[in-house]
Amino acid sequence: MTLIYGHRGAKGEAPENTLTSFRRCLERGVRRCELDLHLSQDGELMVIHDPTLKRTTGRRGKVSEHDAQELMTYDARLGGPGWVQSCPIPRLAELFEKCDFEHWQLEVKSASRVRAERMVLAIRELAERYELLRKITVTSSSRTVLRALEQLTPDLSRGLVAEYAWLDPLKVAKNYGCDLLALNWTLCTPERLLKAQQQGLHVSVWTVNEPALMRRLADFGVDSLITDFPGLAIATLGKG
Repeated sequence: MTLIYGHRGAKGEAPENTLTSFRRCLERGVRRCELDLHLSQDGELMVIHDPTLKRTTGRRGKVSEHDAQELMTYDARLGGPGWVQSCPIPRLAELFEKCDFEHWQLEVKSASRVRAERMVLAIRELAERYELLRKITVTSSSRTVLRALEQLTPDLSRGLVAEYAWLDPLKVAKNYGCDLLALNWTLCTPERLLKAQQQGLHVSVWTVNEPALMRRLADFGVDSLITDFPGLAIATLGKG
């Protein structure tokens, strides 16, 4: 059975990485999600993909230059599906409080060593507070982030995000003790998938939006797929 994760909530159906988007994902019957994190100036984990505010809010500057209370007033529905109501940037804590997901993939983008360490410790503290340690995998393509996870929060599940094959993703995942491989679908050959699963990795493939591709990857035997359209994925594959 191939499990389904909503990409940034339900990115194709509602403004990405907003409470509205994650609620839409749950309404579709998909109880697993993927999201992106950046730290606010005052050290809060904010759910937003880009390090800058421009694309989703139209505002200038970096996420890291604003306090959480300020960021939570910014409307993040630009560039996505049309939406009538304002959709503020959420704190991760707010999603933990309001959304009952069975599993969360929390992606941390590249960061300096100090920032990576601050982020993974903040994730662990929140996960513990909301009793979600076993329901979270922290993912990253950054070796710095994966190293911080391995050294500072070894009890948190971790995963490698692999977009390119120029470094063997299976080798990198093994080096950092990962148990999940978030693989760009273009890299998902039956051979690589089998090798990864034999290595004990859960293989989660992204971003899969076409029904024919969903079916093909499910036939390959991927453990899960990440989609902008959780409703379409449910209609195509059934409940994962």
